[in-house]
Amino acid sequence: MIQLGSDILRQVAPHVGGQKGQKQATIIQEVGAVLAQTLAKFQIDSELRVAHFLAQTCHESDGFCTTVEYASGEAYEGRVDDLGNTQPGDGVRYKGRGLIQLTGRANYKRYGDLLQLDLVGDPDLASQPATSLLIACEYWQQRKLNALADQDDIETITRRINGGLNGLDDRRACLQRAKAALAEAGTGAGTAAARPILRLGDDGDQVAALQAMLAAKGFAINTDGHFGVATDTAVKQFQESRGLQADGVAGPHTWQALDQTS
Repeated sequence: MIQLGSDILRQVAPHVGGQKGQKQATIIQEVGAVLAQTLAKFQIDSELRVAHFLAQTCHESDGFCTTVEYASGEAYEGRVDDLGNTQPGDGVRYKGRGLIQLTGRANYKRYGDLLQLDLVGDPDLASQPATSLLIACEYWQQRKLNALADQDDIETITRRINGGLNGLDDRRACLQRAKAALAEAGTGAGTAAARPILRLGDDGDQVAALQAMLAAKGFAINTDGHFGVATDTAVKQFQESRGLQADGVAGPHTWQALDQTS
């Protein structure tokens, strides 16, 4: 059984430092604490469903770094037809919040009613990490995205969330990291002996899993499934930091060191 929690989110999220990284850590911790039970409630319960959900929410929340839109929301002022902003100040009051940015008075009302939350009276509630996960899951259910996830159809999922294909490359990268992390968790690949020896030039999901683990350790590396020069360099730097032979070959000792939490 896959253990869904903060560790999975960390492997999907990009590495971020500074104050933004601190905010990311808080969101990941709070969302991770309720991730498993919340996803199960909405039947987001297979590797493909979870992977697509995490990929889309990771992108929409800027790598799990925010649950509040960075813009002021003034651009939404007076948008009655599509957002239901009927009152002065609604644009700012009901700007994007949540893991999938809930925007506009009408949407706050709709999802508040569905979840029995007073999001209109207390719009900041939508930005609380645990609540933002709940809203994202309800949104996922309303848009019938599980069926598309079952087909591994990232483009149609993206269109239903975004209205277009904005950020598709990043969504794909997030999806690849999520698939690698879930595959590792689901196959028991957490033991060094269960993993293959990987080196420069290799390709595939196991390489992506290696890259995701390196990224979780703080290495700025793409999770693209190709063991190129950047991955080789990251492996050597990691090996050196752990007192291992820095040969760039991910063998049992390197995997074992990666499995350690420190």
